[in-house]
Amino acid sequence: MNMTHGNRHRRTGLDNCTINGTFRDIADNTLRLTVHFFRTGTGGEPVREWLKGLSTPCKKVIGEDIKTVQFGWPLGMPLVEKIEPGLWEVRTRLKDGIARILFSVDGSNMILLHGFIKKTRRIPLQELDTARARKHQYQEST
Repeated sequence: MNMTHGNRHRRTGLDNCTINGTFRDIADNTLRLTVHFFRTGTGGEPVREWLKGLSTPCKKVIGEDIKTVQFGWPLGMPLVEKIEPGLWEVRTRLKDGIARILFSVDGSNMILLHGFIKKTRRIPLQELDTARARKHQYQEST
């Protein structure tokens, strides 16, 4: 069940996983970005693996936010924040914190580099360094 109140959109009925973000209607259905998971040299996909460890309702909410970015790019706060040149984050509010997926854009490709749940305002340096290193590895491989 979805309830909308002004700019606030709250999904209800999600056990341990709710979102309080801006609901953005996308007027056209044009896919602007195609999602790709960053792949390590050994074939692992860290963001996909991280997502698999989350509850189904949380995965669904995060997936809906990624889809909003795919169809609405470029977007800003509260859903997407630019971290630095070439690096953005998708922010999804969950009951236990904010899920962050750090990503880069390469043409019409959205490269999901790193995902984590954060409870503080600032991105921990270790998480940011992980995303930067993966972005560099991706750029070196293309």
